[in-house]
Amino acid sequence: MSIKEALAKAEEDGLDLIVVAENADPPVCKIMDYGHYKYEKEKQLKQAKKGSKATVIKELKMSPKISEHDYQVRHRAAIKFLEKGNKVKITINFRGREMAHMDLGKILLDRFLNDLKEHAVAEGDASYAGRSINLILTHK
Repeated sequence: MSIKEALAKAEEDGLDLIVVAENADPPVCKIMDYGHYKYEKEKQLKQAKKGSKATVIKELKMSPKISEHDYQVRHRAAIKFLEKGNKVKITINFRGREMAHMDLGKILLDRFLNDLKEHAVAEGDASYAGRSINLILTHK
């Protein structure tokens, strides 16, 4: 159908001629209401955006001298975050003379990872960054 025929038919029906696929040979057009077409396109974009949810990284901070109760609170929070599909970043911060005992932080991190082995997997190795040790966990 030629462009003139398509435009005449669209005008006769009180609708618009909309180019759907411009790069196709020949270009594909539809006769429909432009407002409705725009609404459908926005709806498709919202659906696509909803489907591509960005992963969120939740951070849990500890010190190497953490008490048992505080450790359990962080452990439960990590499980909750992982079950929701979020990643969890474990940060162990060192202050003052604690820097001489970085091995205690590594032991704490290994204990935390061992306690979460049913729920999480480490994403790489622990990274030492200045006064802290970081490790990112993802859901199994």
